[in-house]
Amino acid sequence: MSHAHLPSPGRRRLLAGALGLGTLAALAPLRPARAADFKALVCIFLYGGNDGMNTVVPLDATRHADYARVRGALALPQASLGRLGSSDFGLHPSLAALNPLFEAGRMAVQFNVGPLHAPLTKAQYRADAGRTALTPPSLFSHSDQQVLWESASTDAQSRTGWGGRAAATLGLPSPVISVGGNGHFGLSELAAPLVLPGPGDGFGLAGLSAADLAWTPNALRLDAVKALAAEAPDTDLAGAFQAQQRDAMALAEQLGPLVKRKPGEAGSNAAIDAAFAPLIANGNVTTGLGRQLYQAAKLLDVRATLGGTRQIYFTQLGGFDTHGNQVAADALGGTHAALLKQLGDALGCFQAALTALGLAESVTTFTQSDFGRTFKPNNSSGTDHAWGNHHLVLGGAVKGGFYGSYPTLALGGPDDVGVDSWEQQGRWIPTTSVDQYAATLLAWMGASAGQLDAVLPNLANFGSARNLGFV
Repeated sequence: MSHAHLPSPGRRRLLAGALGLGTLAALAPLRPARAADFKALVCIFLYGGNDGMNTVVPLDATRHADYARVRGALALPQASLGRLGSSDFGLHPSLAALNPLFEAGRMAVQFNVGPLHAPLTKAQYRADAGRTALTPPSLFSHSDQQVLWESASTDAQSRTGWGGRAAATLGLPSPVISVGGNGHFGLSELAAPLVLPGPGDGFGLAGLSAADLAWTPNALRLDAVKALAAEAPDTDLAGAFQAQQRDAMALAEQLGPLVKRKPGEAGSNAAIDAAFAPLIANGNVTTGLGRQLYQAAKLLDVRATLGGTRQIYFTQLGGFDTHGNQVAADALGGTHAALLKQLGDALGCFQAALTALGLAESVTTFTQSDFGRTFKPNNSSGTDHAWGNHHLVLGGAVKGGFYGSYPTLALGGPDDVGVDSWEQQGRWIPTTSVDQYAATLLAWMGASAGQLDAVLPNLANFGSARNLGFV
């Protein structure tokens, strides 16, 4: 199933009510918990395939010239890029909020990551026209590559996500906690992610008006609930469902409104509101990712209610399928710039909130995406589907800097899958696998070598290079 176009907020509210909430059966008032020995991962999935080549750009004269020559109108001028420390790389100007985090050693860039069964050379890829046993299936397909990234596998039919498997293998009291919809990432063999509402949203059937309930899918769901209660009021299933709905609605109420209205109001937190102030207008957090990370910050502040000293969160931002009009006339505006600004601003506010809550060292946030985009633009002032991509990892425990191998910026070169001129588009063969990326994050969470092998079956194919070292 493709997640490039996720359900609407209204539909997500209904989906949420159908998911397991057994860990919240005895819901206590939301309360802060100590940060001692607590660790959490926060995934941000960039649906559609983020253009990593314009996210992190080389600044040295030789490579920037190679970059500018191929990218043409999509190329970002050197002067516009925010230099990352004393390195030869810069961030897209829309990510300016992240430069201070890199300067403080709290952000890492992992180069050229993608789904791999095992290390793969261009010769191996070409040996069977790109269809060798080592090559992941259905390359350049949104739905398949989303599954491969979210499952850390080379099986596009995988039923589980690496976040869900990790939660099960590590014995976490709570499943993956999603404030970004019902993604594949949080699925395990026996549990679905705990899908929670956005700030100010209802949950389950809560918050739906008469007009909402007139919509056929909602009406059918309400009829099913009524029938279950009427026909089998004393069954375990009916009791569990009713308890689930009560707990869901209670949690939604305790999480409270978007931002603090008055002292002592349920779900309010002045420190979080202050951190997100750049994104708050008229009592609302103004961007979709901002609302998700705002809610994640509130949940992390009251993590004891959800249970355990290890938690995994899922958020998402869509719209990155930039086949056309990717940039404005000056290469600094356009669709991609707006998406990256939403990402950078929301991440900056989230990290500020974690610092204010004393959780900066305890939470690591990382990006994932379907795939990178072609180095060479298409004829519609956009980019097409590619493979390897660059990703960001942030947090107080992160060892800042650059990790992995930046590709050779040559069409048809050693990192480009293409040989003939018509297929030389700059689709980089990954030099780091999703398995290694996930293993590094989970090892920081405390996963043992055996647990990593259980969660990530292909990890053994990468020998001793199991931990990339960025955290």
